[in-house]
Amino acid sequence: MVSFIGRSIIQKIVTLFFVSVVSFLIIHLAPGEPSQVDPLNPKFTPEMVERFRQEFHLDKPLYIQYLYFYHDLFTGRTTSWKDNQSVLTKIWERFLNSLPLFIVGTILTWTLSFPIGIRSALFRGGAYDRGATFFSYLLISIPGFFFAYILIIFVVTRFHVPVIGMQTFGIGDATLPNLIMDRIWHLLIPSVLGATAGIAVLSRYVRSQMLEVEGQDYVRTAKAKGLPPDQVHYKHALRNALLPFVTMFGLILPGLIGGSVIIESIFSWPGMGRMAYEAILARDYPIILTVNFVSAILVLAGTFVSDVLYMVVDPRIRL
Repeated sequence: MVSFIGRSIIQKIVTLFFVSVVSFLIIHLAPGEPSQVDPLNPKFTPEMVERFRQEFHLDKPLYIQYLYFYHDLFTGRTTSWKDNQSVLTKIWERFLNSLPLFIVGTILTWTLSFPIGIRSALFRGGAYDRGATFFSYLLISIPGFFFAYILIIFVVTRFHVPVIGMQTFGIGDATLPNLIMDRIWHLLIPSVLGATAGIAVLSRYVRSQMLEVEGQDYVRTAKAKGLPPDQVHYKHALRNALLPFVTMFGLILPGLIGGSVIIESIFSWPGMGRMAYEAILARDYPIILTVNFVSAILVLAGTFVSDVLYMVVDPRIRL
């Protein structure tokens, strides 16, 4: 197991290096030069642009720029071109804002998907299964932004409470319990919205996997032996149906960035996805490259966790 983990870590590091190189090249192959910060702004004289290029090493060859960028990134000296703030500091602040959304949404998705999918599989073709299938495809078909606006209108008109932002405007002088409840309320609506599509999709996977396992010979043998139905379904069938989801569990980490852009934009939540979107519009290359690098780390960390968990759950993987 130690050798497997060691090989996996080395492979992930090599992969991360190639990802950093490719992403750096793609950014510089995009139309326009990085030094073209705002060509329509008359305040940017040719002398200022040249000083800007020298400051950020844009006058050097591309491979030198690559070395300078990641050297400054790892030493914490990389700054945003937009506001001259530390890139790592900005990303850490936005990461802490996105983390609650990610955690609550993930908990809702995984705790609700399995009971819905398992019950649909056990009562295949029944009223519950047909109803769950209908609502799942309905949630998958509705665009996220449209469902978000419906949810906002319903909550605001029904309960007369604000849902935009991380906290209610002007509540800064409130007591600590009120501040906590206000933050929870603002967190709940976007988290529920982020979990709806995940519940719809994951419950379908759970149902399909349970139906496949229920048709295996060892499950029919357990039924023929007269074992209680709950023991057959939840001890024999469910444990084997969960194996593919161990792999899927490790791949949810990139959702910290990619899965929250629309939700954070609609609800004005200052998270990582919204920051990446704003950096693209502002051509803030240090932010774009760093967010892409962090995304690659999250993907590789997720696959590593999946490999280790799968090996722990299923000893046959060692073969």
